[in-house]
Amino acid sequence: MNPMVEWIAAHALLLWALLLMLALLGGDLAWQHNARWQRRAVRLGHASTVLRWQVGVLLLLALALFFAAIALAIFGRQPSALAGFDASLAEGLRDQLPLPVLRVIAVITDLGDKLWVTAVASLMLLMLLLRRHWQLALAWAVALLGILPVNGGLKMLFQRTRPLHDHGFIIEPGWSFPSGHAFGSVVFYGMLAYVLLRLSPRFHRTIIAAAVLLIGVVGISRILLQVHYFSDVLAGYTAGAAWLVLCIGAAEILRDPTTRLSP
Repeated sequence: MNPMVEWIAAHALLLWALLLMLALLGGDLAWQHNARWQRRAVRLGHASTVLRWQVGVLLLLALALFFAAIALAIFGRQPSALAGFDASLAEGLRDQLPLPVLRVIAVITDLGDKLWVTAVASLMLLMLLLRRHWQLALAWAVALLGILPVNGGLKMLFQRTRPLHDHGFIIEPGWSFPSGHAFGSVVFYGMLAYVLLRLSPRFHRTIIAAAVLLIGVVGISRILLQVHYFSDVLAGYTAGAAWLVLCIGAAEILRDPTTRLSP
């Protein structure tokens, strides 16, 4: 096994914590930048929007190119370094992580489970409808209902088998690429954060930090449990972020059509 991969497998939990801290820092910096832009837009008399259409287009383009690069590296004709890293890391984690730790992670990963997401999503939709937030309810429903067909379609397109494991704490059927939990957690917690930001503007920072933390916890847990390769989760995050950007962008245009023309 590659010494670097062996070191990563041996320090997986520490790296998990460090990655979550970096994600939280990145999310906070993004929040600060967006808050400054919104204050500036208000001063100039422009519409205040969570996502400018120019930024949305650039994000969608970047995410599409990144996803294509991951897919090409995994499914290209020639074996890539990423595919080798995937296999070595899965093997290393299988050898290094103790069973009690895996048992705890198997519980944590349920934060991205279909039953949990469906239950909370249904309650949120009901609340939005009862409070007559029609546009938010529509955006929420479209974003969440799109998870299964979009991610499922990608899985059927690539049909990658899952890594092998024998811990027995979690068994996942179906294809591996891209990770459904990673995709779903980005869309679910990201869209939940967007809805809460629209309803509770006083708690922006806390909401964004919680969303980033939960997305990071769910996605990386799939790698540690060896039910997905590293690239599966990376691709799931990328595809999920693209769908999230598309849904939030559409929701912002519905909220204020003039945002299409705002600088």
